[in-house]
Amino acid sequence: MGFALIIPAAGSGSRLGASRPKAFVESAGQSLLAHAVGGALRSGLFSHVIVAAPVGWLDAARSQVDAVVESRTMTGPVPQTTVIAGGRERWASVRAALEYCGDAPCVFVHDAARPAAGPEVFGRVAAALAAGATAVVPVLPVVDTLRTSVGDELQGGVDRESLRRVQTPQGFRRDLLVAAYAAWDPLSGAGPTDDAGVMEAAGHRITAVAGEERALKVTYPSDLRLLAALDPDARTAHGPNGPVPRVGTGVDVHAFSSDPERPLMLAGLEWPGGFGLAGHSDADVAAHACADALFAAAGLGDLGAHFGVDRPEFAGAHGTVLLAEAARIVRAAGFTIGSVAVQIVCNRPKVGRRRDEAQEALGTACGAPVAVAGTTSDGLGSMGRGEGATAIATAVLY
Repeated sequence: MGFALIIPAAGSGSRLGASRPKAFVESAGQSLLAHAVGGALRSGLFSHVIVAAPVGWLDAARSQVDAVVESRTMTGPVPQTTVIAGGRERWASVRAALEYCGDAPCVFVHDAARPAAGPEVFGRVAAALAAGATAVVPVLPVVDTLRTSVGDELQGGVDRESLRRVQTPQGFRRDLLVAAYAAWDPLSGAGPTDDAGVMEAAGHRITAVAGEERALKVTYPSDLRLLAALDPDARTAHGPNGPVPRVGTGVDVHAFSSDPERPLMLAGLEWPGGFGLAGHSDADVAAHACADALFAAAGLGDLGAHFGVDRPEFAGAHGTVLLAEAARIVRAAGFTIGSVAVQIVCNRPKVGRRRDEAQEALGTACGAPVAVAGTTSDGLGSMGRGEGATAIATAVLY
């Protein structure tokens, strides 16, 4: 629908006790920032995403946002992405990001610290904006008994029926939010803690829609454990003692070319004798299968999604180039590559004769150990008839 999305992600997260800014702390193998961007893009609402990251973390933010976009798990068109330096305070990040929203009719502001918000809540906010609301926030009821505290003494109860817990994403008419921030003086005293407060200070009515429990705000270390329990994506990747390995399988098959001048590239090496494998790139089935296994383990699509025939810049590219780029994308998405194993099925060449070279070539491209093995199909099928080569790879990520 052409909306803009602002994600303030410049907070230090000191209460989380992490060695890095909060937005770059990982859950289920991805940073909180990557989770937040992914959940928003699955709604299909946004044509532009602006991330306000800490100074010194801009490149990391770009890599992670690009990896989410490249995974192509969202619906709708591919959004434009912009990463800017955030401010010391949340409001400063949002106000700076508003300058990059162009002429989008509405803008959403969503905290990277709420990584598990799903596309449904974005849809409810959008529906309220479409119905005429100018400022929309998702809320949850208060279920605990509340009392006021004076020192160590608790006094009268507070009526919780009219109270709500406020979440993000919050949605606004862009022009009105820009005007509200222009009119708001951050030096006038204690400022609003969210953007709805800025709109309210400008006299606008705030509309509530249903929030969701899983969209909790990560503030303390215990919140990461609670996130793993509430978020289905996190739950599948965590055992009782933390992250467990993610395993992916990749398969690639290419026929031999009829061109005697085409070099045979396999497992990152050139083999003598010509009559190479036919394909868009160099058709290195071993390198391609390794890359596909990495993408599968990370849940980032497949080889065709990243390096398909619609990407002319990869025409004729060496398999090790594609493997190195796949490894970069996977690491940018927050994963560590443990190891890769690849089995090559073909009558020629005899892979075992250069196994050490092949493992070094693929391992260097991947930046992790790669085990290479070769076999034949015992004369059965197209591989047995010598019509081509197949490779099957398994990757382990953390």
